[in-house]
Amino acid sequence: MYYIGIDIGGTTIKGGMVKEDGTIIYKSAIPTDANAGCEKFTKSIADFCIDIAEKAGVSMDEVKSIGMGIPGTIDSEKGVVLYTNNIDLKNAPIVAEFKKFIDKDVYIDNDANCAALGEFFALGGGKLKDFVAVTLGTGVGGGIIINGKLFSGHGGEGGEIGHMVIDMSGEECTCGRNGCWEAYASATALVRQAKDAAMANKDSKLYKYMEQNDGRLNGEVIWNASKEGDAVAKAVTDKYCEYVAQGVVNIVNIFRPEVVAIGGGVSKAGDALLNPVKEYTHKYHYGAGYSKPSEIVIAKLGNDAGIIGAAFLGK
Repeated sequence: MYYIGIDIGGTTIKGGMVKEDGTIIYKSAIPTDANAGCEKFTKSIADFCIDIAEKAGVSMDEVKSIGMGIPGTIDSEKGVVLYTNNIDLKNAPIVAEFKKFIDKDVYIDNDANCAALGEFFALGGGKLKDFVAVTLGTGVGGGIIINGKLFSGHGGEGGEIGHMVIDMSGEECTCGRNGCWEAYASATALVRQAKDAAMANKDSKLYKYMEQNDGRLNGEVIWNASKEGDAVAKAVTDKYCEYVAQGVVNIVNIFRPEVVAIGGGVSKAGDALLNPVKEYTHKYHYGAGYSKPSEIVIAKLGNDAGIIGAAFLGK
């Protein structure tokens, strides 16, 4: 039996044909027509699914279900996209509309939840019970799985882990509050912190890198400067790891999952990020030294997590 997973983004829609064991046998992508409206948008997804099946050499009769990960607030039980700010879908009955074109079991959920579900299966083979995925990207997102089931909260609006506050008088967050974890632990925050440090230390390698790149920095450059021994960059990445760990400690204290997986672009730093976060978390979680700590790992699926997780919404 096969599953189709669709990972919908603001600019690109990725999709794939997924086997029972989580292997993607074919995947593709199309541009997102963000202003198409519900009916036209949904038909484009249905056409994409048909194309995926044809290209994968799989009959629709062999497809058990189709799942979609969609950014925003999702009522997964009713199959309705309540709100998404990047696509013109408001109170959109996506599932009912989709079934006009393809009569299959169809499931939808928040895209971060789908990515978490994909990592959940990849890392635990379905044997884990409690799991949290953290995505460090433009913002900080994540998904929570409790007793093997996605936790979405009331109205599908739970799980916004990036907006727990770690400093009440801290940096302003895009959500309107101050001191959110996202304002300190996102890739955006890392670049801001590095630019501030570079401007204050113009003799640093970090500043030279920024100067050579027309005033721009990215995560890869920042981590490289740190690994190369630049003291300013090292101070930035050390502090950044502490910010990430502050949120991970909170997650561990609240949920005590078996595993916390860290993904997103920043996770490409690998052990340079993971080891300090593990050390800090194991030192400061509640009951440290007396209780078993959660395992903290780097997520393994990369950009495929959303496809696999969406596909497995109907598993």
